[in-house]
Amino acid sequence: MADVDISSLGDQIANLTLKQAKELSDYVKDKYGIEPAAGGGMMMAAPAADAGPAKAAEQTEFDVILTAAGDKKLEVVKAVKAITGASLMDAKKLVDAPPAKIKEKASKEDAAKVKADLEAAGATVELK
Repeated sequence: MADVDISSLGDQIANLTLKQAKELSDYVKDKYGIEPAAGGGMMMAAPAADAGPAKAAEQTEFDVILTAAGDKKLEVVKAVKAITGASLMDAKKLVDAPPAKIKEKASKEDAAKVKADLEAAGATVELK
């Protein structure tokens, strides 16, 4: 195997668009049979438990996941296009392949607004 600059490769992967990341995921799955870990992200070890009382940190960033388009698919495609800035075709591809991550690392308020917009269009949405 040829020498690979890991830093450069990592930077390229980190800068992929959502569409490019999906295409890369599909390619790796089809070509090598490698699928993403459950949950769609890298698994990390949990921090060691503290001896004192544990206090759960409040989540500040949310991913907005489209789980179903519903009966008004065209309205949902339009909403996804408006939210993501994607082309009509790319928005349709996201809506046609649930679950689809519509917005990543959004603030609580922004995620709630996106969820409300998608639900108003007829979609079923989760915040993670």
